[in-house]
Amino acid sequence: MTISTALRLNMTGLADDPREESKRYRAALDMAAFADLHGFSVVSVEEHHVAENGWLPSPLILAAMIVARTERVAVNVTALLLPLYDPIKLAEDIAILDLASNGRFSFVAGMGYRPIEYAALDKDWSERGQRMDHVLETLFKAWSGEPFEYNGTTIRVTPTPRTKPHPPFAIGGMTRAAARRAARFGLPFYPPMELRELESVYREELARHGKRGIVVYPDEANAMVFLDEDPERAWTELAPFFVRESREYASWRRDGVPRPGEQAVETLAELRAQRRYEILTPTACLARIRDGGPRPTICLHPLAGGIPIERAWDCLRLYQREVLSAL
Repeated sequence: MTISTALRLNMTGLADDPREESKRYRAALDMAAFADLHGFSVVSVEEHHVAENGWLPSPLILAAMIVARTERVAVNVTALLLPLYDPIKLAEDIAILDLASNGRFSFVAGMGYRPIEYAALDKDWSERGQRMDHVLETLFKAWSGEPFEYNGTTIRVTPTPRTKPHPPFAIGGMTRAAARRAARFGLPFYPPMELRELESVYREELARHGKRGIVVYPDEANAMVFLDEDPERAWTELAPFFVRESREYASWRRDGVPRPGEQAVETLAELRAQRRYEILTPTACLARIRDGGPRPTICLHPLAGGIPIERAWDCLRLYQREVLSAL
């Protein structure tokens, strides 16, 4: 059996004191190194801006620090909001990450769904689709290593990535337009599991353009796992942190943009019924893995919503000691 273990680090749970927030970021890097040492499959980071709970706004910087602290584990950004970046600078940064990581870095390219993020980064929300296409087109030209015309000048972007033809990434999205864009560029498509109907749109567009592609769905329907020997006690202790993260995510809801796990929860009962967060004993986690098919996946989210650092370490160490060792 091959188990895939993901460590999610989205840095929600902003501390009031920057000194305490500094400890959380240093702990996140230590946890990534722990994940690397103990055979985790991937460390996943994210991108959001101007979030009240500190949701990670600089995924490439954190990813670079994780790459520097690790040797084997994959490092992924889910998702990188492409229209918010200067495309040449983005091409350079990702090329460096690809080279320094020896090809371990990947990302999901997203467009975002919050107008406030575009305003905060001085980008026009109404032009997000055109800008997404522009950034994608520029990335491919920049990573080719060949000269090309850009803003009226011929340039060649260096260095070029180690991974050919380009660093691995997929197009994420929750709309038919996202499915068509992924097919048009011949890239993998990464939709929410709840929107499987978009796969037919993607495949029809692939056929229309004479291209091939794959659809990749998030594992475990994006459920986040925390390990504890006494889940009932842990639910009472940790629910406020899960609710804090969930409440902010739900506040970003927009009509016409269906997102998994966006239902607002305020009570312990609502939180448990949603099943976006789960607290399992090591025994239950082992049973989940053994019943999970040929490649079961567990996503650990130990720092969710401001969970205290030592409490987060308890989860990781318990998983390594009682689950990974048993396997």
